[in-house]
Amino acid sequence: MFGSKKLNDLMAQLRPDLSRESLGVGPDFPGVAPNPLLSSDAWKRNAELRAGALALGVLVDWREVSSDGSPRVVLMFDVETADGVSFRGIADEDLTITELTRLAPGQTLPVRYRPTVMDHYVALARDADPAHVQQLSDEIASRKRA
Repeated sequence: MFGSKKLNDLMAQLRPDLSRESLGVGPDFPGVAPNPLLSSDAWKRNAELRAGALALGVLVDWREVSSDGSPRVVLMFDVETADGVSFRGIADEDLTITELTRLAPGQTLPVRYRPTVMDHYVALARDADPAHVQQLSDEIASRKRA
């Protein structure tokens, strides 16, 4: 989950709810970082995700990771891309209390992903243009009808 087998085993014991099996992802998922602020890989990944391709994610579930300051949660999405690719996406986000209370399974939210990496990581697309999100939603819906 975090690079070394020993650390992966320890994290699986401490937080079984964050295991690959519990999150519904495959063996390619690198895992949820204990503290992404201290990880250069997480910083790089988050920067790439913020500039990633737009997709739609249906919220499946979430897990609170920490509540120091603002709640940090791992959000699980069933993601559908403009290209018709579907996958389980995991977003590691800091939310406000208001955002946290508004979460509901089945919600469709815009997310960004890295098409060249496809490692299950996504990020909420808070900056997405509503018109672009609607266009993507219509495109996905028309593909499903066809």
